[in-house]
Amino acid sequence: MVFGMMNGFGWLWPFGMAFTGAWLIVSILLLAFWIWMIVDAAQRTFRNGVEKIVWLVVIVLGGWVGALVYLLVVRMYNPHGLAKKYSEKRK
Repeated sequence: MVFGMMNGFGWLWPFGMAFTGAWLIVSILLLAFWIWMIVDAAQRTFRNGVEKIVWLVVIVLGGWVGALVYLLVVRMYNPHGLAKKYSEKRK
């Protein structure tokens, strides 16, 4: 007798498998998003090197939450980069 069938809840196994699959897909998407934001921060031109290091530390230590903060603060604020907006203000 299968262990899950002993207690009468053997019919629930498809839901467990679906939950596991959904969790796996979400985890892979969050990992890809995190890596994408690390690469973006590493390649982006900031006003100075310290700002770039701070953002990289926030993203790496903050995980996907840090990456989301970076997305909302930097990428949504100015998609062309903070350095470009900063240099336009100085003109």
